Amino acid sequence: IIELGKTLDPEIYEQRGENVWVAKSANIYPSAHLGGPLIICEDAEVRHCAFIRGCAIVGKGAVVGNSTELKNSILFDGVQVPHYNYIGDSILGYNEKIETGVKKFGAMLGDHVEVGCNSVLNPGSVIGRNTNIYPLSFVRGYVEANSIYKRLGEIADKI
Repeated sequence: IIELGKTLDPEIYEQRGENVWVAKSANIYPSAHLGGPLIICEDAEVRHCAFIRGCAIVGKGAVVGNSTELKNSILFDGVQVPHYNYIGDSILGYNEKIETGVKKFGAMLGDHVEVGCNSVLNPGSVIGRNTNIYPLSFVRGYVEANSIYKRLGEIADKI
C-alpha cells in the first residue's frame, strides 16, 4: 500500500497524514478515523464514526458506513459495508485472485452480496456473487452464487 500510494497521481489523490492517500473526489466525514497505510479511491465514501485501522484499500465508489471498522482488508470498486460492520483480514468484491501472504484471513464476498445484521462469516468462507445472507446467520464454507442463505442446510436459489 505504501509503495502504491507513493505512485498515485497528485492531481487525483492527496496525502492526509503518514501513508494515507485519499482521492479528492472521495467523501470523508469529519468524525471518521483514517489510519495508515491506507488508500481511499475516487468517489468512495467513508461515513461518520468509521474506524479504518490501516492496511486497507477502499475501492472506487465503495462505501464504509457509519461505525464500521476496517483493518487489513481490500474493498473492491463499488463494495458497500453500510453500518455497524467489522471487516478484518478480508477481501470484498470483484472476482480477483490475490496472494495475501498473511497468517489470518477472513471471508471473501462476491459482488452484490448482502449480509444480514448480526451474521457471522467464519474465516475462509466464500460467498458467491448476488447472494443474500439472512440476519443472525452463522456461515461456514462456500455459498453458491445467486443464493439465499437462510441457515446451515437451508439455502435457496435466487430466481
